[in-house]
Amino acid sequence: MSMDTVSWLRQRMTEDMNARKLCAGTQKGHIRSCKHFAPFLKRSPDTATSEDTRRFQLRLSGAGMSIRNRIMTGLRFLLRVTLRRLDLVAEIYHIREPQKIALL
Repeated sequence: MSMDTVSWLRQRMTEDMNARKLCAGTQKGHIRSCKHFAPFLKRSPDTATSEDTRRFQLRLSGAGMSIRNRIMTGLRFLLRVTLRRLDLVAEIYHIREPQKIALL
């Protein structure tokens, strides 16, 4: 993919992840998460509102817990670090997975 096709927001997010020395797998996961959010919004994620993040989380509620949490972790990075939208980060929550009891 050429640099001409990469949006300014994705480029900035990639720079932020590189600055924090996130591994390539984590970076791919975070970018993939944002690729779920942008089509949902039908506009750039930098224009998101708290209602948008709420509706997105509700849409993901039917997904498995770990998948949903992974997507929200990538979105949280975008909002907290790249966009510095702490008001929206406060709206993101993770679903706790029940602990498994080990039988001896």
